[in-house]
Amino acid sequence: MLFRDRVDAGRRLASLLAGYEAEGPFVLALPRGGVPVGAEISRRLRAPLDVLIARKLGAPGQPELGIGAVAQGGALVLNERIVRALGLSGEHVRRAAEGELREVERRLRLLRGDRPEPEVAGRTVILADDGLATGATARAAVLALRQRVPRRLVLAVPVCPPRTADLLRPEVDELVVLATPADFYAVGSYYEDFEQVGDEEVIRLLEAARAQEGRPGPGFA
Repeated sequence: MLFRDRVDAGRRLASLLAGYEAEGPFVLALPRGGVPVGAEISRRLRAPLDVLIARKLGAPGQPELGIGAVAQGGALVLNERIVRALGLSGEHVRRAAEGELREVERRLRLLRGDRPEPEVAGRTVILADDGLATGATARAAVLALRQRVPRRLVLAVPVCPPRTADLLRPEVDELVVLATPADFYAVGSYYEDFEQVGDEEVIRLLEAARAQEGRPGPGFA
């Protein structure tokens, strides 16, 4: 175990990211598990917190086998090797992407309500998650953010395999990762407490972060 829970992981990441506070960053977290991590970064850096939603595209009959991912705004990344190996048509991929994008929009309404998209153009953005395996959803999220033209894009995660780190590092301005174990198994295996995060908890953390905006930051242990 590397981390007690997502709060512990978020605080450790926040310590490494403290230098970004002066840039007035915006923290975006991948729900649901990334939000407790992002909330700690937001608190430490006195930065606004919001969500960016990405969804894996599952293979037909094998939903756990990812053929790619989509993110809000229509960003799409594909694992071309798997798509070719399964003989999937462009029409199948299009339908799968459209279905997941509808779910993205539904979840945005649930978690954000009627609040508008945060304006991140020209700002430093820190994208947070609780860990990465293949990195497909993070790649889709990064692509979605690049379309919104941030000044700097930082990806912050507690743990991921070395191959995923190597894949994502060139796509962001900085990758901040606490551990890249060579024998990576699954994100949850590096946490003592990896209970599922519910929508209610995500909404609570977002509301708490909004209530803190503009206030002096608390002490940080």
